[in-house]
Amino acid sequence: MKPDYNFETEDLHDLPDELFKKLDESEKEDEIIARPSKSYWQDAWSRFRKDPLALLGLFIIIIMALAAIFGPILSEYTYDGQDIENGNQGPSSEHWFGTDKFGRDIFIRTLYGARISLTIGFVVATINMLIGVIYGGISGYFGGRLDMIMMRIVDMMISIPDLLYIILVMMFLGNSIQSILIALCITSWIGTARIVRSQVITLKYQEYALASRSIGSSNLRILFKHLIPNSMGPIIVTVTFLVPSAIFSEAFLSFLGIGIQVPIASWGTLVNDAIPTLFTQPYQMLFPALAISITMFSLNFIGDGLRDALDPRLKK
Repeated sequence: MKPDYNFETEDLHDLPDELFKKLDESEKEDEIIARPSKSYWQDAWSRFRKDPLALLGLFIIIIMALAAIFGPILSEYTYDGQDIENGNQGPSSEHWFGTDKFGRDIFIRTLYGARISLTIGFVVATINMLIGVIYGGISGYFGGRLDMIMMRIVDMMISIPDLLYIILVMMFLGNSIQSILIALCITSWIGTARIVRSQVITLKYQEYALASRSIGSSNLRILFKHLIPNSMGPIIVTVTFLVPSAIFSEAFLSFLGIGIQVPIASWGTLVNDAIPTLFTQPYQMLFPALAISITMFSLNFIGDGLRDALDPRLKK
């Protein structure tokens, strides 16, 4: 028989214990449908790990960077050490990639070239990201006449071929790593600036930006504290694709003879040096060209993986 209690008038402290039943842990979780909470970056990393090509590219770049740093240090050979008597030797247990016409070890020169090429690629991408984020963010946030003037400057810079900028810089500053960096940074930031500008124009009227403005936040605080961080997904993807572009541009310039000059070894100079012996000692060009190709594929795989991982529209 069901006990007759008036819950509206009885004191809850006076109710008997038989009216209450402790739930098991399994019964408590019967109605739970929520999944574990993840931040934006945790979710992006989780999706990035599911892309095997992106992970393979990241693994290759890490191995290549470690080999470039420690390989020349641990080896008995140097990138500029000449041994004419052992010139033009094929790959062997002593010289894994063979030697060039001066007897220099091509394996060590390839690793040293990785230092130069990877450094140029990542430094150029970082500098272009900073310039593009600041320029595009200011242009998109303030808009109006300032935006029009800044974008017309961009249009004028795009109208001039990049190779012309590079040749002019080389003429005045000479063939050095610093001049290469300056030449590649003159116009490469434009793509990043345009993407940041479009993102900021889209986000500056969102509720959180309007709320920040309503409590008296300055324009720069709103821009760099709220709008830029919420645009980091497309920015990171764009910068990732800038790295292989900068590496290939440096290799192309060195191949043409207007980039880094010997005896400094970059992948472009190694390929350029191997042209006279292309048909007699093809291995001298094979290994540096293979290093460029593998790096290009790896970085593009990483860029594709980041693009898919950071795009919220692909979130399931």
